[in-house]
Amino acid sequence: MASSCKLPVPPSSFASTAETTTVHHGGSSSFISAIHPDILYTHVLTRLDGPALAYVACASKELKSLASQDDLWNKICCSTWPSTDMPRLRQVISTFPHGARSFFSASLPLLSIDQAPTAPPVVSNSPSELFSAVDIYYRNELIFSRVVETETESWWFRCLPFRIDMLDPKDTRPTPITRPDTQDDHLKLAEDLTLSWILIDAAGRRAMNLSSHKPVSVHRHWLSGEVQARFALILASKKRSSSEFVQCGILVNYGGGTSSGGMLVKEVSLQVEDMDGMFLNGKDSLGILNTSFEGKKGIMGGRKEEEGRRRYEGFLKMKRERKERKLRTEDTLDTLCVGFGILILACICSFVFLR
Repeated sequence: MASSCKLPVPPSSFASTAETTTVHHGGSSSFISAIHPDILYTHVLTRLDGPALAYVACASKELKSLASQDDLWNKICCSTWPSTDMPRLRQVISTFPHGARSFFSASLPLLSIDQAPTAPPVVSNSPSELFSAVDIYYRNELIFSRVVETETESWWFRCLPFRIDMLDPKDTRPTPITRPDTQDDHLKLAEDLTLSWILIDAAGRRAMNLSSHKPVSVHRHWLSGEVQARFALILASKKRSSSEFVQCGILVNYGGGTSSGGMLVKEVSLQVEDMDGMFLNGKDSLGILNTSFEGKKGIMGGRKEEEGRRRYEGFLKMKRERKERKLRTEDTLDTLCVGFGILILACICSFVFLR
């Protein structure tokens, strides 16, 4: 078998086709196509992750054919997101334009914040059913995995605040997470947790990841004592003539305890919040999500959490500035109202005295 295999890494290098992809046998070289496809597939391609496999597929026609096989991408999807290894969901994924490969490409990266609708959302074209595939890891160990279906055509969904719950109110899941006591413990927990929330439009064959990968904040609730980890994705939304932003906030609550000392997952929920701190209803949320399905995608790898926290902090800053502007406007209006009232009172008094 070949002793070494040289594959170009930068995507731009793959345009050189198979001539730059060589296998060394002692002092001579030959095309990588000389290796039997079964050996390449079994001993090389099955060991790669999704991004690496996508790069390799650009090296030559032979590798593209091998690296595009759907069962290979199905295994990658299931290993990356165990929740996708569900018969109903695998059937949905198989309907994507290029099967599991298209699903992986749509679900791995973050959405771009600058993707906003250019017109009011057309709700009639919105998905009638959504799948939420959620996976939570603690120190690279899976502690929570579940898929929930949500219908979006009922009156209560469109009129009430948008919310997707992965757990019933009385349902819990044990974890090995110990309760953090100090600020350092909270920071450590934020580094040890990762979450993926893939929202899937089955009819439209579209998917996107609504998570910041790592928590943007971890703190203990002042009343219940539960530990709350927040994941967030900030999306742009055009409202009338001004651009605004909304937060797709994912809240994970940990509380109670197990016999081994670990906390319980008590809540995993998704809501959409505007810059006034109001939760959007199902109709408005669905319009934004419907447009975001077609949004730009980017920011992969280790930059996910950095970009997610940066966007969240920027969103909080804009919320504070917006609140301060409103308070200043209200103070100005109050002052004008008081001044106008004093002026009217002075006019009435003058009229009475002149008589």
